[in-house]
Amino acid sequence: MNRPARAVLSVLSLAAAVALVLALPYLVGVDWTRIGRELSRLGPGELVWLSLLWLAGLWAYTFVLTASLPGLTHPHAFLLNLVGSAVSNLLPFGGAAGVAATFVMARGWGHRGAAIAVSTLVTGVWNVLARLLLPAVAIIALLAAGQVPDRRVAAVAALGAAALLGAAGLAWPALRSERAARAVDRTLRRAAGRLPARPAALLARAGGALLEVRARTAGVLRTGARGLTLGMVAYLALQAWLLQACLAAVGARIGLAETVAVFAINRMLTTAVVTPSGAGISETGTAALLVHFGVAGGPAAAATILYSFYTYAIEVPAGGLAWICWILGRQGPAGVRRPWSKNDCRRSGMPWRRFDE
Repeated sequence: MNRPARAVLSVLSLAAAVALVLALPYLVGVDWTRIGRELSRLGPGELVWLSLLWLAGLWAYTFVLTASLPGLTHPHAFLLNLVGSAVSNLLPFGGAAGVAATFVMARGWGHRGAAIAVSTLVTGVWNVLARLLLPAVAIIALLAAGQVPDRRVAAVAALGAAALLGAAGLAWPALRSERAARAVDRTLRRAAGRLPARPAALLARAGGALLEVRARTAGVLRTGARGLTLGMVAYLALQAWLLQACLAAVGARIGLAETVAVFAINRMLTTAVVTPSGAGISETGTAALLVHFGVAGGPAAAATILYSFYTYAIEVPAGGLAWICWILGRQGPAGVRRPWSKNDCRRSGMPWRRFDE
């Protein structure tokens, strides 16, 4: 796709996201005046608390990044996360542009290209595992809340959750152990032999891809798997807590199981590629689900808008500010690119060399 076509697609995608957000109140039977009244009740203490939860979630994700890229500091990981999120939130298929921005910034701090590529692969794998688990979590939460209409649907939902958990359970040991990875590959190939040609080919390629990922990431996973996992769990938990706090701030009360289900489905909808980070799609789906769980239309829409502000809108200016901080940090007083010193390299865990050459 050429550059003008990408620009047109970006504009159309952002327009679709804005249109969906603007239509959100009317989809749940309220208007923007009602949402404004709900949000106007928020006090300074509540806004500070929500902001602290947002920042805590961003900081938790720095443990994922530092575990995947040896030598990366937490402040640098914080800036990387903000810039990558901002780019992804502005562009459809923005993940690739976010990776490019991450590569430029990390190279500017002295990290090698190969290490950055492995870091991108590892964090991508952990995000995929999280996306496998989130639907399972949503299904289990809905079953626990009694929100599945009948036993037949409940049985199908339970099987789906078990399949997703099984897929994640197979991937985890395969990534940690070469023997396990080869065993999973053999199992997938045997299963492929009993399937029609197209699904068989996909299953066989999945096994080969797992072996390739395992080979490329073995060094990082040997030392960083715990940090990756704990950082991801903490990040998701804080994001769920932020949603619960947004609901409480506007007086929308639902049970814990329903909150977990809403969070999981909201995060799943952000993967929709029609709009940047699923903007508009995730909001309408979240508000509709809250109404289904008995929340009035006004609080449901207000809580959704508030949560979207912290997980989407605010990340764009914050990412721009982080990019400016990175540029200023790489320049001297006269705007000239500052060469790395031995102390810079020591702090980043990299061998000394002149990165400005």
